[in-house]
Amino acid sequence: MAHLTKRPLSTRTRVLLAAALLAGLAGCGSANHPEGTAPVKKAAAPAVPKPAAAVGLPGMPPPLDAHDVYAADRPNRLSPVVRNFPSRVYVPNTNSNTVSVIDPATYQVVETIPVGAQPQHVVPSWDLKTLWVNNDRGHTLTPIDPATGVAGKPVEVHDPYNLYFTPNGRYAIVMASLDRELVFRDPHTMERKKTVPVSCYGVNHADFSADGRYFVVSCEFSGELLKVDTEKMEVIGQQKLPFDGAMPQDVKISPDGKTFYIADMMAHGMWVLDGEKFTTPSLLPTGKGCHGLYISRDSREMYVSNRGEGSVSVFDFGQNKLTKKWRLPDGGSPDMGGVSADGKVLWLSGRYDSEVYALDTTTGKQLARIPVGSGPHGLAVYPQPGRYSLGHTGIFR
Repeated sequence: MAHLTKRPLSTRTRVLLAAALLAGLAGCGSANHPEGTAPVKKAAAPAVPKPAAAVGLPGMPPPLDAHDVYAADRPNRLSPVVRNFPSRVYVPNTNSNTVSVIDPATYQVVETIPVGAQPQHVVPSWDLKTLWVNNDRGHTLTPIDPATGVAGKPVEVHDPYNLYFTPNGRYAIVMASLDRELVFRDPHTMERKKTVPVSCYGVNHADFSADGRYFVVSCEFSGELLKVDTEKMEVIGQQKLPFDGAMPQDVKISPDGKTFYIADMMAHGMWVLDGEKFTTPSLLPTGKGCHGLYISRDSREMYVSNRGEGSVSVFDFGQNKLTKKWRLPDGGSPDMGGVSADGKVLWLSGRYDSEVYALDTTTGKQLARIPVGSGPHGLAVYPQPGRYSLGHTGIFR
C-alpha cells in the first residue's frame, strides 16, 4: 500500500478551522450555560501602563534636572523676563529706613530709596517682575520696578519680616515674626488668603522641598523648626533644636533635594536635617554667628556667612565637608546676600558696620567694601539666573 504524504494545512484552512472552533466555544460561553459547565473566560487584554502621577506640587514648573534643584541657576542663564534689567545690588538699611542701590560694575551707591520703617529684606517676586521691600515695623511692602529702579506705592501688610512664594506661584507667604503667623497672600495684590498661627517664636527663614510639597521654617527666638504642607497650608511637623539657646537663621536645601541646612548663630554652625523624616538634625560647626547660606552657580558649593567672626566658610556638597574659610581682612559682620549672575562675586551685607562686602567666589579675596546706610540686612543681587523666585533675598529654581 502506498504511503500518503501529509501536506501542511493551507492558511485558508487554518482560518476556517479556527473560526469554527471559536463559534463552538462561543455557544458554550453563553450566559445560560448548561449546569456543570463553566463559561469560557476571555483572555485578559495586555495592561496599558498608566502615565505616572505628578509627584510635584500641582502647578509647579517641572525641574530641569531631577538631581539638581538649582539647575536653572547656571551662570548668566537669565530669564527673558529679566534679561534687560540693569544689574544692581539692593540693600535694605534697617535703621535708616532706606534702600541703597549699588552698581556692581563700579562698586558705587548710585541711588538711595526712602522706604518704610525697618526694612529687613528685598525679595524678588515669583514672576521675577517686582522687588518687594519688607518694611517690618512699617507694616508695608514697597514694590520696586527692577527695570527702572522706581519704587511704587507701598502695600499694607502687617509684620512682613520676610517673604516667600509657593513654587507654583499661587501664594506669597509672609513670615510674620512677631505676630507668630504664616500668612498666605495673593502674590500680586498681597490680599490675605489664609492665616496659619504658629506656636513657636520668630518665624524667620524657609526653603522648599525639591517637589515643592512642603517647606521647612526656622523659628529664631524659640530655637525650633517647622515643617509645613504647602498645598494644605498646615504645619505638619515641629521640633526643638537640641542646643540650649539655639537661634536658627537661613535655610537652604541641598542640590539633590535630600538635605536641609539651617544656619544657627548661637550654635555657631549649620544644622543638617533630613526633611522627609524630619528627625533630630546634627550640627556642623562653621564659625561664630553662622547666619546666611548661598549656593554657587555650579551647585557644587555653599557659602556660609559667619557674622560673629567676620568670615565665610565654604561647604563642598560632593565631599560633604567644609573645605575653606575666608576671613574679611578688616573684620566685619557678614550677614545676608547673594551671588552675582555670573557666579564670580558673593555679595554680603555688613549688618553692624554700615557696609557691604563683595568677595571673589574663587579665592575669597575682598573686592570691595562699600559704605551704605545703618543696619544693612537682606540685600538682593538682581537680576539672577532662574525661572522663578521662591523669595527671601533670591532663591531661584
